[in-house]
Amino acid sequence: MMKKQALLSSFVIALAVSVCSVVASAAEYAIDKDHTTVAFQVNHLLGKQRGQFDDFDGAFDFDAHPEKSKVSFTIQASSVDTGNKKRDEHLRSPDFFNVEKFKTLSFKSHSFTPAGEKKYKLMGDLTIHGVTKMVTFDVDYLGNIKDPWGNNRAAFTAVVKINRKDYGLTWNKVLETGGLMVGDEVEISVNLEGIEKKAAK
Repeated sequence: MMKKQALLSSFVIALAVSVCSVVASAAEYAIDKDHTTVAFQVNHLLGKQRGQFDDFDGAFDFDAHPEKSKVSFTIQASSVDTGNKKRDEHLRSPDFFNVEKFKTLSFKSHSFTPAGEKKYKLMGDLTIHGVTKMVTFDVDYLGNIKDPWGNNRAAFTAVVKINRKDYGLTWNKVLETGGLMVGDEVEISVNLEGIEKKAAK
């Protein structure tokens, strides 16, 4: 009888530890803006034009159970930066982002599902130019580490391709050869690093 009680006690303790471990595995992270980039590239004439957004904010929950993970992200449209002042002003104009009317771009996740070792599919609503469409990012989990200042960090890369016309970004110019100056497909890539939020004491 005593042996059965001891076994039962051991089982209860093990179950409690297991539950605590699962709870502890769920963590909320703030975006580390100094070590995160939100970039894009699009075909331009014969090459590719690259750019990024410099002002953004967001947070994510990363859980041992992926279905419980979530991401939210907001980007200031006026922070678009391609390294050329004249081009950036054109991108901010009504021809493209129309930043006076549509001040932000945003993403809010709906699901986060495994797609291989340290790979995931992140599905959610992407809003650009006032238009919201469901997209799926291909995500690579780069790992989790404690930095020299005692902060827990997690890092990911995420990539998706969209058609800019789906978001009302239709400006273009016909070339003498009959082609178009700007391609329709845009690749968005995010190199994301987050710092785990510390619980209030």
